[in-house]
Amino acid sequence: MEKKLDRGTIWSLILMGVTAILIAVTGVIFKQSVLRICPLFVSLVIGLLQSRVNRFAPLLGGINSLAYAAVYIYYGLYASAVYAVVVSCPLQLVTFWNWSKRPYGESVILKKMTAKQRTVVSAAFLLCWVGLFVALRVMGSSYQLWDNTITLLGILTTVLTMLAYVEYAPLMILGCICNIGLYIAMIVDTPEQVTYLIYGIYTLICSVKGLRRAIVLYKEQNEPGKEEIKC
Repeated sequence: MEKKLDRGTIWSLILMGVTAILIAVTGVIFKQSVLRICPLFVSLVIGLLQSRVNRFAPLLGGINSLAYAAVYIYYGLYASAVYAVVVSCPLQLVTFWNWSKRPYGESVILKKMTAKQRTVVSAAFLLCWVGLFVALRVMGSSYQLWDNTITLLGILTTVLTMLAYVEYAPLMILGCICNIGLYIAMIVDTPEQVTYLIYGIYTLICSVKGLRRAIVLYKEQNEPGKEEIKC
């Protein structure tokens, strides 16, 4: 018997299709390079998988990070480019491997950080943010504030995702909001970035859905009688 798609999946597929059309149309209007648009179409699928907390999302995302690195270099976003190659790609591949070791259906067994862990991570993030901001200013990187924040949020979110901490989900939403801010800022000088702005809005929607899904999964996994699945 064929498995029917639920309403949520159908709407997600419609959203993905509409977004793909908008990206293609605006790409033609603003003469965006095909090579710089291609990673976005792959990311649409990744966003759909992330909204369902599917462990195959980081596998596809890790491979697609290399394509994004080339785009970042083109726009002078050097910190983001280095992050894509050195951090995002390998860590997302490790995430897929780690999640596959602790599967929960098509997802993973999630865990929550302690208050002490959150405090230490927050302090470390602040110190790194200040240090990287100074470095980017010396290097003359474009859009230093956005590049710095997005890069470090990306690193933190990737690491938390790899370790299957449920806190990765709200941080992913924050990262999406920052990305939208960057794309809006870039449109003034590079109007073709409207394609990335459209993608950013799509990703934000997927991330919100992903947060809801992660919360449901975490509560489900910690229901009485399910201790046997915990590591």
